[in-house]
Amino acid sequence: MSIAIKTPLSQEDARKLKAGDSCLISGVIYTARDAAHKRLCELVADGKELPLDVKDAIIYFVGPTPAKEGQAIGSAGPTTSYRMDAYSPTLIAEGLTGMIGKGKRGPEVIDAMKKHGAVYFGAIGGCGALLSKCIKKAEVIAYEDLGAEAIRRLEVEDFPVVVIIDSEGNNLYETGKKAYLDSLK
Repeated sequence: MSIAIKTPLSQEDARKLKAGDSCLISGVIYTARDAAHKRLCELVADGKELPLDVKDAIIYFVGPTPAKEGQAIGSAGPTTSYRMDAYSPTLIAEGLTGMIGKGKRGPEVIDAMKKHGAVYFGAIGGCGALLSKCIKKAEVIAYEDLGAEAIRRLEVEDFPVVVIIDSEGNNLYETGKKAYLDSLK
């Protein structure tokens, strides 16, 4: 059974999620990849206002393809997350509570998640066309010059993800592997 998540995702609600939980996200999420993350962190460092409110927000690491006629967005599969590792702790400290991507995260990101009550969700790579069907509206809100990597505000409905790393640092990539190997004994 999947856990229904409505955004915004409070720290309290993020802390209730556990590694391995299947979730369906509905509401507003944002897109950003490494170039946008770098710009956001530069604004934080300069004490300037961000073009989006990251408090209790979820950022999806994606660079979608152009929308075809009648669609809100093109294919929207997850990007490898470690490219955002240099920037994620800063945004988590600013109140970001969720990230969606694929692949492992570094120890600095996990420490920030534990300290501030954030979670890392995994979306299935290679399913971008299917995931895009859960995106009902998409609009560029910042950094249009970055093209596919611009920051977008997405309205999603039942967007499927799995909690990979929870706010306690439990990591499905580690516990799942261990459980599988133990089952072979």
